[in-house]
Amino acid sequence: MPLRQLFQWVDTFPSSIALREGSVAFPLLLTVHVVSMCLFAGLIMMMDFRLLGVGNLKTPLSQIQRRLFPWQATGITINAITGGILVYAQPMRYYGNIFFWTKGVMMALAFLNAMVFHYSTYHSVARWDSDSRMPFGAKMAGAIGLVLWSLVIVAGRLIAYNWFNPV
Repeated sequence: MPLRQLFQWVDTFPSSIALREGSVAFPLLLTVHVVSMCLFAGLIMMMDFRLLGVGNLKTPLSQIQRRLFPWQATGITINAITGGILVYAQPMRYYGNIFFWTKGVMMALAFLNAMVFHYSTYHSVARWDSDSRMPFGAKMAGAIGLVLWSLVIVAGRLIAYNWFNPV
């Protein structure tokens, strides 16, 4: 089934229609989505600034990671669930929205950046954990993460103002 047909099919579900036509559910979901993104993005920024060697220099990176990760995971989980429900509620609005697709690509790249860091540079964290000077790989991961997650937020915000013609 082509992607457009899938989105059109979901658009006809009674629960999808009820969510988008209700006066409470959609705005509530959108609010929870934004608040959970703020939680997640703020904590990611704290980690990325530490990787850049800019903030929290007196705290070992592994300790920051241990403290922040459960909250980061909570924020991104809530964000992913509410985001999925928002798309479910208005699939055709999102299908033709260039900012929605841009946000998805940036999120995928940000997760790839995190995975590359964790499976490469982070393996040697014991050697540089308490240093204020981070290794090049850590600095790159932090800089790339800040840029990509910022683009996710900007693209997500611009979804509401799509000035391109829908497909």
